[in-house]
Amino acid sequence: MQEYISFVNMLDTTSFIARLKTILNHHELSSASFADLIHVQRSSISHLLNGRNKPSLEFIMKINDAFKEVDLQWLLYGEGEYPNKNLDHNKKSNERSNTNAVTKPIQKKNIERIIIFYTDGTFKKYEEQ
Repeated sequence: MQEYISFVNMLDTTSFIARLKTILNHHELSSASFADLIHVQRSSISHLLNGRNKPSLEFIMKINDAFKEVDLQWLLYGEGEYPNKNLDHNKKSNERSNTNAVTKPIQKKNIERIIIFYTDGTFKKYEEQ
């Protein structure tokens, strides 16, 4: 337990968050889809990105497991490059096929109706004709 506390205190959280955002941008993931992908609560991503919480070792390892191109030295300390081209690309391509099941393609939706509720309890409804 003492080792974990020392590790979290040594981590520059602001830089870690910047690197986490790099991963999200690189894979075009929202924080919600990223949370679903690494199997953590969506609120934990929000708290982390807002600087409220520090990443746990378990959280970091979940990122490492889900994204094989992420080098731990880069993720933790910013050393090296992202994506790490020296890591096994076959493992990553297998994982990407699994991630496609989590991220759904965006489908065009049509608006059927809009309802505006007013503070006095009345409303106005607009429907497509």
